[in-house]
Amino acid sequence: MLVHEQLTSGPSVLDLRIATAASRPVNDHVLLLVHGLPRQAGMGRHAAGLLPELAEHLSNESGWMVATGTFSGVGGSTGTFSLGQWRQDFEALLERVASSERRLSVAAFGFGGSLSLLQAAVDERIRGVATFATPAHLDRWMGDAAVFRQALVTAGVVDPAVDLPTAEELDRDFAALDVLAAAAAVVPRRLLVGHGTDDHEVNVSEARELVAAADGRAELRIIQSAGHALRADPRMVATLLGWLDRHR
Repeated sequence: MLVHEQLTSGPSVLDLRIATAASRPVNDHVLLLVHGLPRQAGMGRHAAGLLPELAEHLSNESGWMVATGTFSGVGGSTGTFSLGQWRQDFEALLERVASSERRLSVAAFGFGGSLSLLQAAVDERIRGVATFATPAHLDRWMGDAAVFRQALVTAGVVDPAVDLPTAEELDRDFAALDVLAAAAAVVPRRLLVGHGTDDHEVNVSEARELVAAADGRAELRIIQSAGHALRADPRMVATLLGWLDRHR
C-alpha cells in the first residue's frame, strides 16, 4: 500500500510517499529512499519517478516500511534547489518517518548518497546507509560552478519565486562538504556502497574511496557493466534487498 502525503519545509511543500507491505507482516524497520540531483534538461520533474514503485517493491519483499520523498524543485515538490534547502528538506522527511518504535536506515542514489552520508554523520537516528553511484568528491562532481548552475536551471529544479544560489555561493557551499569524512563518521553503523563499473558520471574508484574512508568497515558491491542510473537495475534491487534482510 502506498500513501501520499505533503510536508512543509521552509518555503517548500514536499511530496512524500510511504509504502507498507501488503503481503507480509510489517517489521520494526523503516527505510528512506533518497534521489539524486538532476542536471539533464527537464529531468527535475522526473528524477525520482521510479522511486515510489521501488518503495512498494522493497516494502512487499522485505516487510519494511519504505518512504520516499522529493526535495525542493524535484517531482511534485515546490521550491528551488540549494544545499541548505535540501538539507532542511532531508531533516523534514526524517522527522516524519523516524520514531522510537522503528529503526531507521537510508538508501540513496547519486548526490543523494553524499547528502545521506553527511546527514548520518551528525544524526544517530540513522542506523545504516546504502549509497549507489555516489560521488566522494563533490567539487570534482560539480565541476565549473557556472556550468553547474546553468544545468540546474535547464533541469528545472528552480521555482521562479525562489532564487537559485549564485555560482559563487554554490561553489562555496559544495567546497565546504567532506563526504569522505562523513563516511568515516557513519561507521560502526552499517554502510553499503554500490557502484557500476560503467558509470561515466562518477568513477567507480570513488566507491572504493568511500569504503577506504570507512576504514574498510563497509560493504562494497560493484555492479558489472552498470552505468550511473541504478534505480531500475535489478542487480541493485537484489543488492539492496539483501542488505535489508541482513538488517534483521
